[in-house]
Amino acid sequence: MTDAIRYEKGQDQIVVLTIDMPGQSANTMNAVYRDAMAGAVARLQDEQESIAGVIITSAKKTFFAGGDLNELIKVGKPEAKAFYAMVLTLKGQLRALETLGKPVVAAINGAALGGGWEICLACHHRIAIDDKALQIGLPEVTLGLLPGGGGVVRMVRMLGLEKALPYLLEGKKVRPQQALQAGLIDELATDRDELLGKARAWILANPAVKQPWDVRGYQIPGGTPANPKVAQMLAIAPSILRAKTQGCFPAPEKILCAAVEGAQVDFDTAQLIETRYFTELTTGQVAKNMIGTFWFQLNEINAGGSRPQGIPTQTTNKLGVLGAGMMGAGIAYVSAVAGIDVVLKDISREAAEKGKAHCAALLEKKVARGQLSSEQRDATLARILPTVEDADLDGCDLIIEAVFEDRELKAKVSKAAQRVVGAGAVIASNTSTLPITGLATAVPNPDKFIGLHFFSPVEKMPLVEIIKGTHTSDETLARGFDFVLQIKKTPIVVNDSRGFFTSRVFGTFTNEGIAMLGEGVAAPMIETEARKAGMPVGPLAISDEVSLSLMSHIRQQTAKDLQAEGKPLIKHPAFAVIDLLLNDYQRAGKAAGGGFYDYPVGGQKHLWPELRTHFYKADGQISAQDVRDRLLFIQAIETVRCVEEGVLQSTADANIGSIFGIGFAAWSGGALQFINQYGVQDFVARAQYLAEQYGERFTPPTLLLEKARQGQLF
Repeated sequence: MTDAIRYEKGQDQIVVLTIDMPGQSANTMNAVYRDAMAGAVARLQDEQESIAGVIITSAKKTFFAGGDLNELIKVGKPEAKAFYAMVLTLKGQLRALETLGKPVVAAINGAALGGGWEICLACHHRIAIDDKALQIGLPEVTLGLLPGGGGVVRMVRMLGLEKALPYLLEGKKVRPQQALQAGLIDELATDRDELLGKARAWILANPAVKQPWDVRGYQIPGGTPANPKVAQMLAIAPSILRAKTQGCFPAPEKILCAAVEGAQVDFDTAQLIETRYFTELTTGQVAKNMIGTFWFQLNEINAGGSRPQGIPTQTTNKLGVLGAGMMGAGIAYVSAVAGIDVVLKDISREAAEKGKAHCAALLEKKVARGQLSSEQRDATLARILPTVEDADLDGCDLIIEAVFEDRELKAKVSKAAQRVVGAGAVIASNTSTLPITGLATAVPNPDKFIGLHFFSPVEKMPLVEIIKGTHTSDETLARGFDFVLQIKKTPIVVNDSRGFFTSRVFGTFTNEGIAMLGEGVAAPMIETEARKAGMPVGPLAISDEVSLSLMSHIRQQTAKDLQAEGKPLIKHPAFAVIDLLLNDYQRAGKAAGGGFYDYPVGGQKHLWPELRTHFYKADGQISAQDVRDRLLFIQAIETVRCVEEGVLQSTADANIGSIFGIGFAAWSGGALQFINQYGVQDFVARAQYLAEQYGERFTPPTLLLEKARQGQLF
């Protein structure tokens, strides 16, 4: 047996199994673990007569991280049979532990997620260290998988269907105190010594324990699906789930199937059902897309893949935010939460105070939810200084300008702030479209100027797009990158261009939806098919949120800039529709009281009924598939253009940026992975069809044709 699991029997005849995977920072369920566990279980069975019980713990900082994603991402349809058999073997080991006839205790010394929590579930008693950093849960669904090591079967038998489903379907994670209240763990300990002490004491006090589901006459809490109350809940659960997933995400649907079907049969049959669904998901394309992007590429970004190498990490201590509107206040909030002192400046005292009040309201919500103490709230608020004085910016090592999208205004406030903070500070603009190289001319050191594009609402959106101007130095880029990680956001790095990456791609999505409306396609179909394609919200609804007047303003600014460069603005069929709504119907969007939608006070928003009168054409209808493909393909094609022009520097930045920044269909793994998983040659053929039918904007870029010719992926 390898050292991956240490087997130590004490004087009290209690065996401690310490999981310590060699050469890894965390324990995972790979082949080394499976061999080690097989050896440990065989030895326990051999020595069963002479042992009092078993404690399972970990030598790592965390307890156990779960399945080995390097292994899982490689399992294709041809390996399905072997994979299925392997999973059943792994489950057999855990089943042997819980039916050993001796008490088995999980001594949880750190995070137990996924497969790690499944090991704990196979123990008779669970004790965790009461540490706020420790998390327990089954996050497999977030990677397109289900808990395949008995997680579905045991959670349902332990909590009942209704209480188990949030952990399984949403990947809900809990801290030790919450886990204790929910009945997931049985005791808390203050440190490792107490943890092991309590585990030994429990074993000696409970020599003949069995799992509840192995006791004759056991019933699932709340009843099986045959129980009328459970049946009632299950009658509506699939439709609620479908409304959330739109059929794009197979994992939640398979989890519901495994949970409900497993609740109607004996334990061993339920394990087989779970394994079949797990194998189906693991060998499927959606899990491959999601693991590749949300695990491997996200980790690559957060580990500094796009950060200039060899520059020491720097901490931002004092931040100046210019403009206390929604964006500025949001930036101030996340920075203060991260422990940074913030000067929040606006032109009026009232506006600056309003920005701080927005931060106070966000903190108040956290206090109400029990996520923050009132002392922590007060300490965070005390870090934000609202002001109208430039002089208060003195000592700031970073300035973020977050005023209206107007070049002259941005230049004015940046210049004034730079005079106060001097040459050492970095000046950043939170612009969403204006080229950074042009904005940098407002300050004497353009090498110290950078774009930090936040997304609204800042406190919820995980992404920041870092824009490198022509003159931005590597030191400045590294400082921007470090700041984004410091406020616990995900940074992607792009080179300067009009609209950068996210705004450019986002613009193609909204414009395509609006263009379809102009062609006569039914508005409800455009919105519904966008959600069915995996977009979180339809193009007409999101245009209302952004506001048609802002879209028009950005277009005019772009036209003016291009004219100065001697270039024309490429006309888009969406422009005429936007102008019609703005000029003829005075409908500028949600903030103005109505756009493509009506927003009745106290009622639910609904599509403006007049859209049908003004735009719908009976002969303008196209297939649902064409609607979905137009919305996804146009974004993927624009992303390829960004790669071709050097705006994007890595596939990881493209995929993560498209999902986290603009809500590109998450099931696909991102805009470039959407092309990979579609098949590059097939994608080109479909794009050419769309170009013939709907306009040359779908014409595949040269880089895409090149990849298809060479059989390469992005």
